[in-house]
Amino acid sequence: MFQNFHINNLENFPKELGSLLDKQRNTINNITKSPETSYEKVLKPLQDLDEELGLFFTPLSHINSVMNSNETQKAYEKSLPLLSKFSSEMAQNEVLFKKIEKIKVEGDEAKTVVAHDVRDFVLSGVKLPEDKKKRIEEISLKLSTLSNSFSQNLLDATNAYKLIIENEKDVEGMPQTDIDAAKTELNGKTVYNFTLQIPSYLAYMTYGPNREYRKELSKAYSSRAPENAEVIDQILILKNKKAELLGFRSYTQYALETRDANQEEDVITFLNDLAEASLPQAKKELKELKDFALKSAGIDDLAGYDVAYYSEKLKKDKFDFDDSTTKPYFEQSKVLRGLLDIVSELFSVTFKIADVPIWHDCVKPYDIFDNGKLSGRIYFDLEARKEKRGGAWMNDWETHFVDSQGQVHLASAFIVCNFSPTTKSTPSLLRHDDVVTLFHEMGHAIHHLFGKCKERSVSGINGVAWDVVEFPSQFLENFAYESAILKRFAFHYRSKEPISDSLVLKIKKSKNYQAALGILRQVEFSLFDFKLHQDLYQGKEVQVLLDEIRKKTSLLKTPSYNKFQHGFAHIFAGGYAAGYYSYKWAEVLSADAFFECIDEKDGFNKEKAKGYKKFILANGGSKDMSELYQDWLGRKAKIKSLIKLYEI
Repeated sequence: MFQNFHINNLENFPKELGSLLDKQRNTINNITKSPETSYEKVLKPLQDLDEELGLFFTPLSHINSVMNSNETQKAYEKSLPLLSKFSSEMAQNEVLFKKIEKIKVEGDEAKTVVAHDVRDFVLSGVKLPEDKKKRIEEISLKLSTLSNSFSQNLLDATNAYKLIIENEKDVEGMPQTDIDAAKTELNGKTVYNFTLQIPSYLAYMTYGPNREYRKELSKAYSSRAPENAEVIDQILILKNKKAELLGFRSYTQYALETRDANQEEDVITFLNDLAEASLPQAKKELKELKDFALKSAGIDDLAGYDVAYYSEKLKKDKFDFDDSTTKPYFEQSKVLRGLLDIVSELFSVTFKIADVPIWHDCVKPYDIFDNGKLSGRIYFDLEARKEKRGGAWMNDWETHFVDSQGQVHLASAFIVCNFSPTTKSTPSLLRHDDVVTLFHEMGHAIHHLFGKCKERSVSGINGVAWDVVEFPSQFLENFAYESAILKRFAFHYRSKEPISDSLVLKIKKSKNYQAALGILRQVEFSLFDFKLHQDLYQGKEVQVLLDEIRKKTSLLKTPSYNKFQHGFAHIFAGGYAAGYYSYKWAEVLSADAFFECIDEKDGFNKEKAKGYKKFILANGGSKDMSELYQDWLGRKAKIKSLIKLYEI
């Protein structure tokens, strides 16, 4: 049965965590000292402990991200050192390592668990002398603290900024829903408040008519959290030192030990080839945008803060529609219901509202039934609010596995987004990009929730190589452009009229609008991240590296105040260090699978969906993804599918 979401007492949480860890230390000590050497007596109970710890700690890390407060921060910050110390002790338990190294097993799942455990022990420094083990432990603790500081600095800076617009002319032409969301009273006067939270920020950058305000917002956004410069330096020093202690030339080389990509040069070549393939088309796209801005508004010095605004206008000019045309058709509740219906139909599951504790009124929990049998639970938290960190993500909580006592555990997960909130006058309405985001995160969620492995370490998203974990999410998001899919849930929130064929066709046609510019931007982020971790960069060197990469990838001059790296939470506060390339690397699989499964009539080939669930989703990390892909389709994914997807 599932856990109910709750935290008894934030103040006592670190103390309760300490007690749980001490209890687990005793269990681990008993396993380590016992004469038992079987998989069932060693690795099964250890996986039970992993689940127990995850069940206890995940609610705090989750609530700190979605309902952030001084209390959650304090509890989280006090808990990190306890977890880090425990993790280091576990990872450097040489006696336990030697015991696991000798375990002989049958079956793919158990073999993979043993192989991953042995690898992870080695990468954690189990073979190092005591003084170096101690140093690794200190580094791990400090890195977890620094990552939290980076994230908190960014959240604080985002919440601290307001752009108050008094003149109604400066919001003229913006979608009414965005105007309503920004409208507020100040000193008895109606004003418009725009912030750096993504729905608000993007609304003005995309539709805001006042160029100076766009420049001001852009500058505030791209220069947030300057204190993160020092945090970045410290993170890079420690990651470099950790890699060095473990015998690697760089952190990048260390990171690739657990990835699908084998060689650093393979990744660099892949990214450079992608940039080369995109560059001619990207130059055409930018020239078209510059010509349009000059012709339509006399702008002869197009800047970064103009791009979203004129891109949206050009999109409307080319395809005769924009986000404001489509947004009324994507009412959040209907999109979600439609998505659940699609997943139900494709994968033979049903979703039923669950009457369980939640952390905010807008959260929607569902129980999942697979062929009539309870199999999982999912929580949706989709609207932006001040206490929630930006972005969108899926967070796994419970995992499907069979524990050491033979009990079957079921999986649960959270999907978190930052869509425009419901107001007094309008429900939460999504841009089409938001619809794509929701499909993307649902792709991650079903990867975890549909896992059927018996071993926790490789069930769901556990044990999946970082650079292919985006495959199922990107795969599902591609269907958010298909007519047969969109027409299931796109109805005007006022008139209830279904979205027209012509509007759906325009969405489809605009899918690859400025795609080459988008690819160059992703390549820029990926190369910066990958190269940053290949050597030790400090202070101004970080900016110099980014500027050097931008000579190839950025076709517009970037202002000197732009410190993108200070907000690059994926690599400094998330798990993507030396791994941001994963988005594009995994997209080779997702693009290839998409073309295999596309069906013009229904949107999705149901027979292929059945195979996808059976071979890819159900098997989690029990085999390499390339092997699972081969099992499913009998061949490797084709790189040319990615170029075909973007029509470049």
